[in-house]
Amino acid sequence: MDVEINYQDHFWQSEDGLKLHCRDYPSASAKSPIICIPGLTRNARDFEHLGEWLAGKRRIIMVNLRGRGESEYAKDSKSYHPKQYVHDIIRLMDELDIPKAIFFGTSLGGIVTMIMAKMHLERVAGALLNDIGPELDQAGLDRIGSAVGQGRSFDTWAHAGRDMAESSSDIFPDFTLKDWIAFSKKLYRMNSSGRIKLDYDMKIAEPFDSKGGGSGALWHALEALEAVPTLILRGELSDLFSQKIADQMLEKLSKAELATVPRVGHAPTLEEPASLDAIARLLQRID
Repeated sequence: MDVEINYQDHFWQSEDGLKLHCRDYPSASAKSPIICIPGLTRNARDFEHLGEWLAGKRRIIMVNLRGRGESEYAKDSKSYHPKQYVHDIIRLMDELDIPKAIFFGTSLGGIVTMIMAKMHLERVAGALLNDIGPELDQAGLDRIGSAVGQGRSFDTWAHAGRDMAESSSDIFPDFTLKDWIAFSKKLYRMNSSGRIKLDYDMKIAEPFDSKGGGSGALWHALEALEAVPTLILRGELSDLFSQKIADQMLEKLSKAELATVPRVGHAPTLEEPASLDAIARLLQRID
């Protein structure tokens, strides 16, 4: 029998007055809670399976960054920036009285996690960097840059799923149409007029930097995780996060593990057996 996993919708206010949203899956456990931070165009629904997987064993909070999901859209697109996301999340942690958390960051969420460690290391109990590093491959950035901010819409979920299959089959080559429809329901939302539209502010594309290469600032931010239990997760087929950069990150972090998810591109969904096995090992190393 399926067990319904209940979460609470929590809203908090940013320093510039935006109403932001997260899902809060409660637990009576004293173990470190998890805060999940999604990718550029993604939202809290990307992590909802983890609420069922953990099932009360550990508190887990899934954040909708400003401009995504149920969080308000920013008045100034310049605030769609990793440091601002860090400020927003710190306000959430303070409001919920969470002194320290494990951060699960997918893509952009991983960049936010690195910057969180640089700015507030005392708040970081552990980290998962999902298919992201301080240097990004140009091919992946070009692909993301060509898609972000393109306001597509569809009549049915089947149409949305087929469109995603056509554009992204190289990322998840083993997905069926059923998988693609389920995946599209995480990225899209049906609006009040019955159209299926992307669930984010198109203006997040305005500050997006599609320039590849390395970032010295991000390498320094990564080094803040040196003493923190960290999982570096890489999709075997990733066009954004290379094996070379993953290996260099592993050399810099004494408490890091590198795990590869087979037959997956950017980014692993964290539902794959290889992802869940690696996450279980990370959590066991923390508490």
